[in-house]
Amino acid sequence: MAITIYDVAREANVSMATVSRVVNGNQNVKPVTRKKVLDCIERLGYRPNAVARGLASKKTTTIGVIVPDISKSFYAELSRGIADIATMYEYNIILSNSDERTAREVELIEDHLGKQVDGLIFMSDSISEEVRAEMATATVPIVLAGTLDEQNKLASVNIDYEQAAFDAVNKLIGNGHNEIIFLSGSFRSDINRLCKKQGYIRALQGAGITVNENLIIEIDDTYDSAYEAWKQIKNLAENPTGILTANDVLAVGVLNGIRDDGLSVPTDYEIICFEHSFLARIVRPQLTSVAVPLYDLGAVAMRLLTKLMNGEEVDEEQVILPFRFEERNSLK
Repeated sequence: MAITIYDVAREANVSMATVSRVVNGNQNVKPVTRKKVLDCIERLGYRPNAVARGLASKKTTTIGVIVPDISKSFYAELSRGIADIATMYEYNIILSNSDERTAREVELIEDHLGKQVDGLIFMSDSISEEVRAEMATATVPIVLAGTLDEQNKLASVNIDYEQAAFDAVNKLIGNGHNEIIFLSGSFRSDINRLCKKQGYIRALQGAGITVNENLIIEIDDTYDSAYEAWKQIKNLAENPTGILTANDVLAVGVLNGIRDDGLSVPTDYEIICFEHSFLARIVRPQLTSVAVPLYDLGAVAMRLLTKLMNGEEVDEEQVILPFRFEERNSLK
């Protein structure tokens, strides 16, 4: 049978209230008594019941984290940042995959709130009206990580994706490219549609280059789709020679398609990608990337959540972190 607080109190010959004070770090316990209780806890192997402590304190020291797909490097690295800061502040995590389905997102929000989490970190390609309605029922703070809120009503942590795309396209324009591909995953993603695509368009327009919809290619967000997209790109009448991809996976797919056709990057084509995951470094040539600080997005989102949960002062609930470019060999 599991050791209970009653067993510790009896062994130490103190009250259960005294054991509770020791477990919860209350300093109003004599040092001699504290040592006696701690010795008994260690000897008996007592593990405090987090649920029972939560009922007493009205806090569970648990947060919910909802991600679309933890197998994607974008969300995996974000989640690692969340987990490290959660551990630092002694919070436990319930991590759930929504499989990029609205119905599942709503279900998970309801489930996490039912588990009495102290706060929620949410990640998604977009925020549906159904999800907003479910979030409106929450009595605990919610923070978005790497997720766009068009209405700017929810606390969030991001980079300026639109400016990053603008800067990336300008690099390609500066290298002499007038026909530039934007290869993206689904435009259901707000970041792809409202930020990266718009930054691409703004850069072209700023340089006096006509926006050609044939060069804006939406595909499944997979390596295989990007590899197949190369067949479409090489047959375009416009003969584009610059490519911006929405993430590293798409960049590797199109890069391998180019090389398998006996062409060269950066001699024949130049590529810039988003994210700066390990993929950008292990391929050859290594890829010039918009380095999105994924770990920091997660870490700052978790720290923001702790402030909101504890009623601390927050200067800005919509946090924008800096990005940078990692210059590598896919540009001349």
